[in-house]
This record gives sequence, C-alpha cells and structure tokens, in this order.
Amino acid sequence: MIRRAVLIVLGLIWLGPTYLLLVNASRPASSYDPASAWVPSGDFALLENFGRALESANLSQSLASTALYSVVSPLLGVIIGALAGYTIVVLRLRGGFWWFLLIFGGTIFPSQMLLVPLFVGYSDAGLYDSRFGMILLYTAINVPLAAFVLRNFYSGVAFSVFEAARMDGATTWRIFWRIYLPISFSALTAVFILEFTFIWNDLIFGLTLTQTEDVRPVMTAIAGLMTDVYAGTPVPVGLAAGLVVSLPTVILFLATQRLFARGLSLGSVQ
Repeated sequence: MIRRAVLIVLGLIWLGPTYLLLVNASRPASSYDPASAWVPSGDFALLENFGRALESANLSQSLASTALYSVVSPLLGVIIGALAGYTIVVLRLRGGFWWFLLIFGGTIFPSQMLLVPLFVGYSDAGLYDSRFGMILLYTAINVPLAAFVLRNFYSGVAFSVFEAARMDGATTWRIFWRIYLPISFSALTAVFILEFTFIWNDLIFGLTLTQTEDVRPVMTAIAGLMTDVYAGTPVPVGLAAGLVVSLPTVILFLATQRLFARGLSLGSVQ
C-alpha cells in the first residue's frame, strides 16, 4: 500500500506540467490569469488558439519544412546506416571496427560543440538558411545511430545467407536491397521513429542554421512565438501551438509502438 501510494504521488507530480499545459492551452486567450492557472476555465479554445498561432507566426511554412526534414533525413540516414552496417559486418570490410568507431565516435561530442563550426562552415559553403543544408545536417546526425543498430542486427544474421545468394549469382547490391534490407525492416522502422522524433523536436540546430520562415523548423518558430509573450502574444496561444505541433510524434509512436519495441530488441547488442 505504501509503495502504491508513493507511486501514485510521484505519478501525479510527473503529470503536473502536462496538466498545466492542457488546461492553459485550452482556455480562451483573453481569460488567462497566472493566479488561476491550475483551474480549468470551462471553455475549450485549443483550436482557436492554434489557429491564431498559425496566423501570427506563419507556422504552416515551418510545419511543411519540418515534415520534409523529418521524413527525408531519417530515410536517408537509415539507408546509409544500413549500408554501413552491411559493409562492415557482411562484406567484412578490412578494419571494419575502426570504420565503425569513426562513424559512431562523433556522437560522443555534445551538439553545442558543433554549433560554431557548423555555422561558419555552412556560411562559407552557401548552405546557411537552406532546406538542402538542413536535410544534409540531419542526415549526417542520424547515420551513426542507424549504423550502430544495423551493425548489431546484421551480426546476428547467418553469413550463409549471403553465401547462398552469391552462389545463386546475386550481386552484392542486389543481396543488400532484396534480402538484408527487408529482413531488417523492424530495426529500420525503430531507428526511423527515433530520428523522426529528434528532428521534429529539434530546436538548437534550427536556431543556429536557419533564419527565414520557409526554412526554419517549427520548434524554432514556436520558440520565437513564445519570446513574444511579453510583447502581446497570449500565453495560451503559445502553449496551444506547442501542444498541437507535438501531436504527430505522439501519434506516430502510439501507432507503431509494437513495431518500435520489436525493432529495438532486434537491434540490441548481442
């Protein structure tokens, strides 16, 4: 009983910020009062507040850009990562372990360390504030995780599968595309979901490498909207924008949670 009571109390504390977000994002913008933030207003104005945020911050263009980044970059990332794992494990690349360390080793550095060189490099290369530059960045960030998961996955696949396909006359590329890629679908999906969520929720790279409304990610646009709270943007409007924009990642995870859990278990270290 004591343990259950403690867990309930901790759960309520954990859900407190979520409750505040839902209550205040749904109240009319004109009726927001910090003193009554914990008390529901009785009116449901979530969609109205989100519509106001779409208009004031022009979120539609940012949403389109974020959707592009969140789909294209993870797709490229998982395919390149799968190719890396396939080359290292199945094709037995000479010095494959050191190549893997080179690919995965960059993840040990905090993202904040990369901001200044990225900004300078993107500015010099003409990639600053461009959709192509953001896709390139997110793809590069996603490859190490995909390579890590797929390397572990392919290590558990019998090498005789590759040998049998070669005996039948299949090329190395055909074996990868027709055999190894399909059997690793669950692991690929799990990595894609993780990378989709990361890109959709990214703020720091969007703040550093984008400027215009049609290129910047949606979280960067919402951050700019929230900084205008003291300049006239009501708090419920900003909260509604953040809440609604976060729904795609939640829906994606709930819709694919079984496949996600299976993919992570298949890609775990063996």
